[in-house]
Amino acid sequence: MIVTTTNSIEGMSISEYRGIVFGEVITGINVFRDIGAGLRNIFGGRSAGYEEELQAARTEALNEMCRRAENVGANAVVGVDIDYEVLGTDNGMLMVSASGTAVVAG
Repeated sequence: MIVTTTNSIEGMSISEYRGIVFGEVITGINVFRDIGAGLRNIFGGRSAGYEEELQAARTEALNEMCRRAENVGANAVVGVDIDYEVLGTDNGMLMVSASGTAVVAG
């Protein structure tokens, strides 16, 4: 599966547009990562726990978007955009969404 943020694929032509596809992940950050991040906030430094959670959520959102593109018969997704949002009453949930246009390219 070709995935690109551009609206075209160099060296290939798009023969069919199959529609917009999405991949969404909503994940909670556990209390232990919150404690570690709180300490990092006080003393400075990077929060490895949050970074790992963000990377995993982003990867899963992209994978889900690709699965949905395959389900509509596409072999590529163009114009990909990734968005991040914090959700929940205590901002304890992270949402990562990936979207793009599923296409047949060759």
